[in-house]
Amino acid sequence: MVIFISFSANAQEDIPTKENKSNKGKLYAFWGWNRGWYSDSDIRFTGENYDFTLFNVSATDRQSKVRYETYFKPTRITIPQTNLRIGYFISDKYDISIGVDHMKYVMNSIQDVKINGYIHDGGAYNEDYTNDDFHIEKKFLRFEHTDGLNYLNMEITRNDDLMDLLKWQLNPNKIQINTLLGFGGGVLMPKSNVTLWNTTRYDEFHFAGYGFAGKIGLNFTFYKYFFLRAEYKGGFIDMPDIRTSSDSKDRASQHFFFTELVTAFGFVFPLF
Repeated sequence: MVIFISFSANAQEDIPTKENKSNKGKLYAFWGWNRGWYSDSDIRFTGENYDFTLFNVSATDRQSKVRYETYFKPTRITIPQTNLRIGYFISDKYDISIGVDHMKYVMNSIQDVKINGYIHDGGAYNEDYTNDDFHIEKKFLRFEHTDGLNYLNMEITRNDDLMDLLKWQLNPNKIQINTLLGFGGGVLMPKSNVTLWNTTRYDEFHFAGYGFAGKIGLNFTFYKYFFLRAEYKGGFIDMPDIRTSSDSKDRASQHFFFTELVTAFGFVFPLF
């Protein structure tokens, strides 16, 4: 009888209650890292004596080697591809948040593409092009958003209790598991590293366009205040105004689809 009563008490302790599972009014923040993938894109370059488009240009992200100094040393933590987000629960199921997805975009420096347009500077690439085959090489173009394909965005996210959906009876003061479904949009402020054949390296922050994305994910909260999170995002980026040199006449434009895998850790607590 004593054993039965003891077991029943422990089981009862594991049953979630509405009160200790409430999210409304909580504030959260997380820091994490991402991996990105990008669709091929057409990139148009314009300047005083050139206007040409490179078609179906491929690019990758740039992952930093996993080292303590790179990922956790305060003076170097922005070197990898990172994510910072702060959010507030407007209800038990919905939160709104602002954040920065610090991705990196690197055009493959050697590839074969099509080119259309003209270059009239009297140099090695001086020519009129009509959908011609063209070999991109390092001395012709370096095109990267490596100091940040910075996506500054706002999101709204729905949080559903997976334990309720699966009828699991666990103590929410020890662990909560939530599914995430969200959507957001924002602006792109890349720090683009661009070198054209006839210009010097340019690398400055500039508002270049906009983006939007949807996401799904899982959030694991431990002992009410600490959580681990995984998100998978998919979206679209359009940058019609990329600076390519110190001369304001030199510009580029591109748009592409992207996917992003985010892993993060953070804290959540009642604001009041």
